[in-house]
Formats: sequence, structure tokens, C-alpha cells
Amino acid sequence: MRKYLMTCVAAVAFAMPAMAQQAKTQRDAFYYLNELNKAANVMVVETGIVPRPLGKQIAESIATVAKNADANPKLRSGDYLAVEPLYIEVGGPDITRLHSGRSRQEIGAVSRRLSQRDRVLATMLSLDKTRAALLTWASQHPNALVPSYTHGVQAQPISFGHYVLAYTEALERDSARLRTAFNTVNQSAMGAAALGTSSFPIDRKRLAQLMGFDGILVNSLDANEIAPIDAGVELSSVAASMALTIGTFSSDIEAQYYMSTPWILLTEGELTGTSSIMPQKRNPSALEKLRLDSSRTIGDAMSFYVDAHNVSAGMNDYKGAEPERALTTASTMLDDVTVMIPQLLFNEKRALDEVNADYSVTTELADILQRDAGVPFRVGHHFASEMVEFGRAQRLRPAEIKYADAKRIFSKAAADFKLKDTNFPLTEARFRVALTAENMVSSAKPMGGPQPSEVQNMLKAQQDQLQKDKAWTADKMAALDTASKAMNDAFEAIRTGN
Repeated sequence: MRKYLMTCVAAVAFAMPAMAQQAKTQRDAFYYLNELNKAANVMVVETGIVPRPLGKQIAESIATVAKNADANPKLRSGDYLAVEPLYIEVGGPDITRLHSGRSRQEIGAVSRRLSQRDRVLATMLSLDKTRAALLTWASQHPNALVPSYTHGVQAQPISFGHYVLAYTEALERDSARLRTAFNTVNQSAMGAAALGTSSFPIDRKRLAQLMGFDGILVNSLDANEIAPIDAGVELSSVAASMALTIGTFSSDIEAQYYMSTPWILLTEGELTGTSSIMPQKRNPSALEKLRLDSSRTIGDAMSFYVDAHNVSAGMNDYKGAEPERALTTASTMLDDVTVMIPQLLFNEKRALDEVNADYSVTTELADILQRDAGVPFRVGHHFASEMVEFGRAQRLRPAEIKYADAKRIFSKAAADFKLKDTNFPLTEARFRVALTAENMVSSAKPMGGPQPSEVQNMLKAQQDQLQKDKAWTADKMAALDTASKAMNDAFEAIRTGN
């Protein structure tokens, strides 16, 4: 289990955006404040708010304090009023002109968005890996027959590929939600000041460009005081959505452990635990951790909803890190799934035996009677239900029911509905085929069903979409890298006097 947890930690580290790895610096509140200060310095020099010689002095102070903070973590504050004295100590009081037309409200709002957009991209990388692992798993046994359940009761047979692809399709929607959430948070609040801008000629478009934002939250009151609410809700909600999907998946697998012979279970070893008293126990520890991850993700999301509820604009309640924390926990959850999936053992023979042990094929029997013999659906349904009652009472599997008994039960059902012809319309051969899971699955016609052709179509479509989503993430990270480099080049040009 220790090795498993270390693998998950490594996966989380790997999931950080490329720009964070390249920078090789801690992306904490001080980091974001430092980047904002560099961008502000470039803008106030370019607009003439600050003369270039003073801009050079400010830049040197920012660079010196950043270097000192790298060596001394105690200096790494995200509060501008805690960092500004460090600037003054290096460059004198004129350094404070960096803060022209700016407020801590603005700094806080923008820092939050910088942190959120990094977290969205990191979560996207984790989600892509989980989807890829699930798609690989589905492709290994696409047409194997498995039971599916409603109300916790076996309902109909489907294919294994169909089952797994249901979850990847849900996660694909979460990927779309993450892309939308990124577009929401990647809007600039810079230049809004406290909430009503200022009399300085702040170039908000230039500030947005320097920090790699895609656009601007135009209304300055909205930018700092209202937008954080709906942005936080959007981020928290997509995290909760992923947690609910993964939580359902983990519950599916965990339910297998209620059986004496599961058809899906964890490989014994680092993902499972043992009992201190019961030697036969193999506890699904990885599944328990997964369920805890999903529960904590939802808890973080709900914390934000509560904090933001019924609060006047401008309060601090809804300006915390709960949305980022929800996404971080969701990323851990996704990384855990990605590690776990290759170590899930699927027993195709056992799954088919579970299907054959129950009567989930009788829906198709009623459909065949209607489609091939013109029997009214309710009559066919009544017959199939009576046949199930008879078979279970006799402890028979569907394949073990005698043809003569089927004819007798049908005649009674037809008589109950006062049909003129009460003869069973299926030959024994057709009746036997109708009671097989293979027939029911292969007979499915509509789009998105469990039949092999549709499973292959869905698998191909989701694989293609995954590649597009990976490309989107790479493009966004590259765009942020480019903007960061351009901003730092402009900053260094001021600092060095070039």
C-alpha cells in the first residue's frame, strides 16, 4: 500500500502544468504576487505612470526580494502590504509607485485566477490520463458479456466495452466542463483597483496580455467582488461532478466484494489490505481511498457553496481556496484511478456465468414475441414475468426451463388477456436463442447500444476526442508559457535598461 501511495504522489507531481515544471519554482501566493508585480511594473513604465529610470529601480527591487524569498521561505507572503516594506528596504519609498491605481482587492482576485487556471490545467492532465486508462481497459474486452444493474438488481446484459465507455463518456463531458471553466477563470481583473478603477491611465488590455489572460472582466465591480462567486461555483461544480462519476465507479467495483466470486477485483498486493484477525480477508484498500477522495472533493465544493451563500459583495467569505482545493483533491482522485485501473482483474467467464444465473434476458424474450410473432407487449411481458417466477421457484436458470413449461405458462398468460390464440408462437430453437445474453446484446439496434459495432464506434469517437482534448491542454499551456516569457523579457528589459 505504501508503494501505491508513493506512486499516486508521483502521478500528482507529474500532472502539474509544463510551465510550472519549467519554471522550477514554487507556485504559491508569493509567486503569483511576484508575477503580478512584474507585469504591473512593465505597464506603469510603458504608460508613463512611472518614468523608466524609476521603473528600472522598481524592477531591481522586485528581483532582489524574489531572490531573497527563494532563499528564505518566511519572506514568501502573498500579502502585498507584507512584501512592499521589503521593496522599500531595497529601493526606497519611491518604489511604492508600483502600486499606482492598484488595490489588494485586485491583487487577490487576480492571484486567485492565476492559481485557478493552473489548477484547471493540472486537473485536465490528470483527467486525460484517467480517460486513456479506461479506454485501454475497455478495448481489451470490448465484447465480453457482463450484467448491468438498476436498483441494485441485475437488469440486462451488456458488453464490457459498453459498461466502461459509459464512464469515459461522462468524464468526457467533465473535460468539456473543465475547458469552459478555464475560459471563465482566464479573464483578467487587473486594473479594476478596489472596485471602481482609478484616475491613473491603467492599460487593462496590456496587463491582461502580459499575464496571458484571454480577455478582461470589463465591469470593475464585477471583476473583483462578484465574478469570484460564479467562477468558484463553476470550478467547484466540475470537481464535484468528476467526484460523483468516480464515486459511482468505485461503488460498482466495491460491490463486487460482496460476492464470493467477483468478476472484477483488485490484484492482491499493494492495492489491497489484510485483516489482523481474519486470514481470508483481502480488503479493497485502494477503493476505500478512492471513495474518500471523492467524498472530500464534494466536501470542498460544498464548503464553497456555503461560504458564498447570501453574502454581500466585497466580503472575504467566497474568496478562499476551496475551489482550487476541490480540484486538487479531484486530481488526486483521478490519479488514484489511473494507477488502479491496470491492476483491476476482469474475469470474463465469471461475468457471463453471473448473467446466465439470472433472468435479465427476459426483456428480449418479450420483445421477440412482439416483433416476430405479433404478441402484444404486455402479454409477452406478463408471460416472461410468470416464467421468471416459475424458474426461480424451481431454482432453475433460464437455460434450464423446459420448453413444455414455457408453452404452458404462455397459454395461461394469453388466456389471462383473453387472446384467441393461446399457443406459444416460438419454436424451441428460437426460444432457446431468445434466452441467451449473446442474442440480446447482438440484437440491439439503436445508436449507443451494447452491440459490438456500436461499442467500436463509441470507442473510436472517444479516443479521437481524447486526442483533441490533449491537444487543447498542450496549446493552453504553450500559450501561457509564451505569455510568461514575453512578460519576463519586457520586465528584464526594464531592469537591465535595454
